Amino acid sequence: MKRIAFSRDFRHEKVAMAADATRVFMVRHGATVLSAEDRFAGATDVALSEEGREQTRRLAVRLSHEKIIAVYASPLGRTIETAQILATPHKLDVQARDGFREISHGRWEQMTRADVEEKFPEEAAEWEKDPYTFAPIGGESGLAVTARALPALIELVREHAGENILIVSHKATIRLLLSSLLGFDPRRYRDNLDQKPAALNIVDFRDPSRARLTLFNDTSHYDKAGKAIPAIPQSRLSKWWSSSGR
Repeated sequence: MKRIAFSRDFRHEKVAMAADATRVFMVRHGATVLSAEDRFAGATDVALSEEGREQTRRLAVRLSHEKIIAVYASPLGRTIETAQILATPHKLDVQARDGFREISHGRWEQMTRADVEEKFPEEAAEWEKDPYTFAPIGGESGLAVTARALPALIELVREHAGENILIVSHKATIRLLLSSLLGFDPRRYRDNLDQKPAALNIVDFRDPSRARLTLFNDTSHYDKAGKAIPAIPQSRLSKWWSSSGR
């Protein structure tokens, strides 16, 4: 019997095999000196507290054996310091990216929620109803944050195809990014998603347009009881979640 020869092009096979998922370790900064206070401090440069540093050091140990090749952060002090602690085991420099900074609350900055509701009741009501398209005077909407943060993230996913990177950002920015990537209603990002200080999220990208949330809001690295299951949120919630708003 005559043997039939089949030609096989291994070039495309090698490309397919090399196209591994890009893994993004997305981390919120550690607790700050204002974390215990219900204040708007998105654009305010607040320092990490010692508690926040300890939370971050524990996360650094947890991630020390991961093959992370680049570390990026919002340019604010609390995110840069968090990123520096996390980058140390990997001997990497922190690269600042303005797109990952926190939402600015404009004239609300450094005010408590109660103060805002008393001084600007109409703005507060509009923001609770739709924080995605509404912005206080001098501040940003969730839409504006997404418009700068998402392109910054996708650019890094393209640049680091098949590699592991770490990004340190902020509570609102991370929730808005995840809402966009996963197709959630962004008007509900404050109702439906949470982010604890020094929380670890893992997002895997098969390509820049397809993302899978593999881990979300995990703080088991610093839970004193050693539990991986977080408590039900009780503070710094949207009106929809808080008991007074039901």
